[in-house]
Amino acid sequence: MERKSAAGSIRNKERSKKKFLDAVGKILKTKGYAGLKVNDIAATAGVDKKMIYTYFGGMDGLIDEYIRSQDYWIKVTTDKIDKIIPGINDGGVSFIKEMLLSQFDYVYTSKEAQKLLLWSISEPRKSLRKLIDTQEENGEYIFDNIFDPHFKERSEDFRAVMAIMVSGLYYLNIFSSVNGSMFCGLDMNSTEGRERIKKAITFLVEQTYENL
Repeated sequence: MERKSAAGSIRNKERSKKKFLDAVGKILKTKGYAGLKVNDIAATAGVDKKMIYTYFGGMDGLIDEYIRSQDYWIKVTTDKIDKIIPGINDGGVSFIKEMLLSQFDYVYTSKEAQKLLLWSISEPRKSLRKLIDTQEENGEYIFDNIFDPHFKERSEDFRAVMAIMVSGLYYLNIFSSVNGSMFCGLDMNSTEGRERIKKAITFLVEQTYENL
């Protein structure tokens, strides 16, 4: 009986934590980051606000965990990379194409990810600084272990290309969500327009590998 009670307690804790994380996402989508208040989050979650401190150590801990759960590049962990590296024999060209295409789709379909991106460039916050630092750490691990060995002395040029591509894909998705769908005559909310962007991603990556 004691084991069952312990297991039930763990399940209840995980359910409550998920309710809090879901509540953060709901408020972020509907009210923006200015609406993330302890009382509002607790009311939306339907859980006593004291549990925010019990489960997360406070608001900062809750926001930290929420951010980690939503960011695309943080999900590409070093453990996953370590499993992939032994099978990479093309300098990482297939890997980066897949990553960029997946990122393009993920941000487009996740309104929460879009809000986080807007938040990260709109307000200084420790949680967001941690997000950026973790993104950079993960990115550095990928560059060090996959791309730098291939590009060698041109590795910084490759990094510059990737910086433009990643940020550009972020912007296209946010733009199409906030201020309209047309960009350079392409409809970013149409299947045809997005497929053209995806073809451009593949083209630019292949050209980079061929010409650097």
